[in-house]
Amino acid sequence: MSYNRIVMDAAKSYSDQGAHVRAGEIIKAHSENKEDIREIARGMIDRNGARSMLDLGCGYGWFEDGLERGFDVVVGVDALEENRLRFVRSAKKIAQEAAFITAVLPSLIDFPSHSFDLVVSVYSFYFFPDMLPEARRLLGDDGAFVAVTHSESMLEEGNRYFDFRNLKKIIENFSAENGEAKLRKHFNAVTAVDYPNALVFRSGEEKDLAEYIDFKREFIREDVDPDLVKETMLRELSREGLVRLNKNDRIFVART
Repeated sequence: MSYNRIVMDAAKSYSDQGAHVRAGEIIKAHSENKEDIREIARGMIDRNGARSMLDLGCGYGWFEDGLERGFDVVVGVDALEENRLRFVRSAKKIAQEAAFITAVLPSLIDFPSHSFDLVVSVYSFYFFPDMLPEARRLLGDDGAFVAVTHSESMLEEGNRYFDFRNLKKIIENFSAENGEAKLRKHFNAVTAVDYPNALVFRSGEEKDLAEYIDFKREFIREDVDPDLVKETMLRELSREGLVRLNKNDRIFVART
């Protein structure tokens, strides 16, 4: 199977909005770090004067949820048409105008250069790292590009049993470890904040662990049977009484 096909299959994890929302609830409930990573990212940017935002790989509008109203326009770009209605609904709560573009990234976005004060990509830029030049083109001179991404150590506990080489390859496209070097090829100033975290599942929480692994099914199926992963980790939970999964992330803010 081609690498592009692997990426598209992984992206399908986000097509089931109910499962996506439920996964977010599980992550929140089992995270050691209880601070909302979106609030940290929002605190790293100056919202004063930011009137237009472009969200690359926007999904159903997870980043937009909870933002304060004040934008003139918010535009989301995503490969999954299924996300249109919910994204637009979320974006309209914070902007006078909202738009959704269905596109497989990287691709050119039909807006003039410097159209946006803020460009964001949250847990998605590793799918389309070649989008950086276009993100830079679309960003205004005083704007900020915000990217939130995973560490390459994601699911490192599972590596004791399985070889997640395809998953690792995806994350290595734009990771906590290499994101700054990639950004500095296009931006003059880059700041980063680490978000140390782990998901902890204890005895009696087998259902949540199983649902979380099911949500990651499309990410891992090219490396190993997801049901085998689930069976193995549930057995680990039964034997040890606790499963701890690495969830370290990093927030980048880049400026021209």
